[in-house]
Amino acid sequence: MSSNKKYWKSVEELNENSSIVEALRNNEFVEEIPTADFLSDKDSLSSSSTTRRDFLKYVGFSTAAATLAACEGPVHKSIPYVLQPEQIIPGVADFYATSMFDGFDFANLLVKTREGRPIKIENNTIAGAKFAANARVHASVLSLYDSMRLKVTKVGQKEASWQEADLKIKASLAEAKAKGGLIVLLTNTLASPSTEKLIAEFIAKNPTAKHVVYDAVSESAALDAFEAAYGERALVDYDFSKANTIVSLDADFLGDWQGGSFDSGYAKGRIPQAGKMSKHYQFEANMTLSGAAADKRVPMTVANQKQALVKIYNVITGSAISTGKVDNEDVVIKAAQQLKAAGSKGLLVSGIQDKNAQLVVLAINQALASEAFSTSGTRQIRKGSNEKVAQLIADMNAGSVHTLIMSGVNPVYTLADSAKFVSGLKKVKLSAAFSLREDETASITNIAIPAPHYLESWNDLELTKGTYSLTQPTIRPLFSSKQFQEGLLSWNGNGAAYYDYLKANAANYTSGKSWNQTVHDGLAVGVSGAASGGSANAAAAASALAASAPVKGYELVLYTKTGLGDGQQANNPWLQEFPDPITRVSWDNYVTVSQADAKALGLENKIVANGGLNGSYATLTVNGIKLENVPVIVQPGQAKGTLGLALGYGKKTGLKEEMQVGLNAYAFYANFNNVQSASIAKGSGEHEFACVQSQKTLMGRGDIIKETSLEIFNAKYDEPEVWNSVAMVSLDHKEVEATKVDLWEPFDRSVGHHFNLSIDLNACTGCGACVIACHAENNVPVVGKAEIRRSRDMHWLRIDRYYSSEDTFAGDNEKKESFDGLFGKKGSLGGFGEMENPAANPQVSFQPVMCQHCNHAPCETVCPVAATSHGRQGQNMMAYNRCVGTRYCANNCPYKVRRFNWFLYNNNDEFDFHMNDDLGRMVVNPDVNVRSRGVMEKCSMCIQKTQLTILTAKREGREVAVDEFQTACSAACSTGAMVFGDVNNKESQVAKLAQDKRMYHLLESVGTKPNVFYHVKVRNT
Repeated sequence: MSSNKKYWKSVEELNENSSIVEALRNNEFVEEIPTADFLSDKDSLSSSSTTRRDFLKYVGFSTAAATLAACEGPVHKSIPYVLQPEQIIPGVADFYATSMFDGFDFANLLVKTREGRPIKIENNTIAGAKFAANARVHASVLSLYDSMRLKVTKVGQKEASWQEADLKIKASLAEAKAKGGLIVLLTNTLASPSTEKLIAEFIAKNPTAKHVVYDAVSESAALDAFEAAYGERALVDYDFSKANTIVSLDADFLGDWQGGSFDSGYAKGRIPQAGKMSKHYQFEANMTLSGAAADKRVPMTVANQKQALVKIYNVITGSAISTGKVDNEDVVIKAAQQLKAAGSKGLLVSGIQDKNAQLVVLAINQALASEAFSTSGTRQIRKGSNEKVAQLIADMNAGSVHTLIMSGVNPVYTLADSAKFVSGLKKVKLSAAFSLREDETASITNIAIPAPHYLESWNDLELTKGTYSLTQPTIRPLFSSKQFQEGLLSWNGNGAAYYDYLKANAANYTSGKSWNQTVHDGLAVGVSGAASGGSANAAAAASALAASAPVKGYELVLYTKTGLGDGQQANNPWLQEFPDPITRVSWDNYVTVSQADAKALGLENKIVANGGLNGSYATLTVNGIKLENVPVIVQPGQAKGTLGLALGYGKKTGLKEEMQVGLNAYAFYANFNNVQSASIAKGSGEHEFACVQSQKTLMGRGDIIKETSLEIFNAKYDEPEVWNSVAMVSLDHKEVEATKVDLWEPFDRSVGHHFNLSIDLNACTGCGACVIACHAENNVPVVGKAEIRRSRDMHWLRIDRYYSSEDTFAGDNEKKESFDGLFGKKGSLGGFGEMENPAANPQVSFQPVMCQHCNHAPCETVCPVAATSHGRQGQNMMAYNRCVGTRYCANNCPYKVRRFNWFLYNNNDEFDFHMNDDLGRMVVNPDVNVRSRGVMEKCSMCIQKTQLTILTAKREGREVAVDEFQTACSAACSTGAMVFGDVNNKESQVAKLAQDKRMYHLLESVGTKPNVFYHVKVRNT
């Protein structure tokens, strides 16, 4: 008997007049898939490697352009790191070796793709691949799917074809050549041998043309100094692993100083081995990642730093150049003496943007014969010239520039006096910009051409001299984009594709490797000779530096934040929501002020009733330019008399409304000098910050972050109970170690795999690469500033930052232990209240915290529906379908690592981030489900990755290799601070680390027996 029951597929069908239902009845695919464009063209069909079966398999995507891009694959056959392209298997990831450089960030990478979609950035660990991904590089895969990208060529702000734009540019070039007009190619640093060859051919064809290199954040002072000393415009690629004594003056080498990527070498010397570790002095104005990691950090104005540098030069070289008195001069002299004693094992670096200062730095390292300093294998990632950029602007305003073609730059946003550039641009006969977005510059040029993302492009790079890297596409261009190199080929009259040009040129750089092997590996390592030549008078430079005058008023020090860098990825929600490692604030930039100056100016921060952080507003004035309503962060460790303000914020054009946050500090970046004379005054009102860490200190809780000195560590190495004590509890009226007492029956964990994660506090720099990698791997949603403000952040992994209340954490412990009673001078009530306040120049510690995957997990015992339970391999599991959102587990978790989905964060107009549009959702990892509202979620220890490793080994008929297991955070960690693996495999690194005398568990006294363990932080005092 047939049934006449009617079933509805959705509530929308109940609405008889619904246009959505009618559209879906008539057409399953709401967006038209342009199959005719693909299938009707005989040439494109015959050249495609996609079979009919594959084509039908992939058309499930709802975005038509992205559909064809994903199923077609790269324009040319790329060689995946594991499998050939034609062996794509649904559900199995392919990895492509590539390299990334956007003029600011750079790295050697593996790109994980699923069914043709790049979804995750990994580090390329092949020999010679020395540059790991930072947080911004990990987030760059999401920028590929930015719905605000420029999609089609525009001529006169109207949509046009590339052919139309190309003809106009060619006509303009011909006219300029005939009239003798100036043609300028304005680009960021390219570091691409093939592109530079194309530009040389372009200039040869157009004699009135010139190439101007512009870096938004300038390193021109260091470049000028190195060029004067060695005859080459490049930067030194310092090897911090070879330095036993490191002295840094305003160089945040664990951040973005000279491109960064020094953290791996630095970390090698910071883990105590054979009783030794490197000694690090940091003299700086702003509190930085490098300052936080230093053994001795001295807050110091940049004016004082210049004098201190001359004093160090005197000690090292035996000179007697007269200098002024500096604060903490005894520490400066001590650092200089230890540097001299270290000799070839010493290293001095400086971020002072002054050519004389950089010449003195080179001279000091030469005098030391520093092993960490080498003129071979120099960095080619900064080539900008402040003088040439200034000359270009003058030429534009004089009407001398006929044709201006830009690529990879946004001077209307990044130039301090952008009004001069805009006025000059109006006098240029024809202007064109290759740009990822219709940004401030592209939106006012005559021609705007969409540039492809690096994951859609072929290119080559020489990041360091002698090392040749390739960039290969992992997906066909999503939009009608054109590479700058393709334009150069067209204007040069070269009909070759850029891929063919690149391949032909690569033979000069691959050091005997075949093309296929270089594509497969991602790079080829050659030999680079040491730079020589040039002339520089270091003594004269030191004398000039000693005579430099301090700025009047406050020193405003401009810097780049770990999250946004120079601001290229300001429309990336992962980076906007990324908490700054130092301030723990997201979705904002702000002026940082010392505690003493804040008190004098009446500026303050306070925790309000809902737990949020509020701060004063201030008005900043620099060179007559006034910036009002600047939020204030009172920053421990900020040098008195200095202010800090981050570049990269305040973008408006080409961004979603939610991303248009902060203030544009480039307006203060006059003459590319990051130190400016400023005045500050308190404004009215209060700013609401999105800060994820309200507590600022440890309050003497030494069982959270355990520390000791190198002296004690060495003297009592065989007595770890002295420096790595275990909490004691009472059992049968006797004091016993908490780790030996159990409330539960133990179970056998020796059978099969048992996963542990090791975190070394000595190696962790707080860089946050692990946080973004976790976001990408596990589909962690972005919730926005308002929700962060309500303490509803969804990060599965957080990096807690702690300040000492006294000058050191050891001082905190001493103060805590001297408490006597509740009241009075030594009373614990008032004493702990005082310890809530950080010192003026505190010690700093970072601690990554995620679900600890406790073997005796308190969350599991209170869940009324058994949604959270323990797996045999040591992971704490979450069955999302069982969870009813009681949040008992979160209340019972001593580590506070569980997150509650208050809302549906995907496909919800209230959260207009990447999960709210079809293009953005292409980054979603299909191995991890996207959670719905009303459930708890937290770190799974990347169970999808551990199970894939097991299944892969099983399919290949082998055992899992030693250290083959990885989590997203451990794979992203470039310093080796995070090590993941099977503790039951005694040959694994994590099993050996579990037996280390520095090992301890977080809150051991609670008795949760976590599968995450830490290593005691050893400080070199």
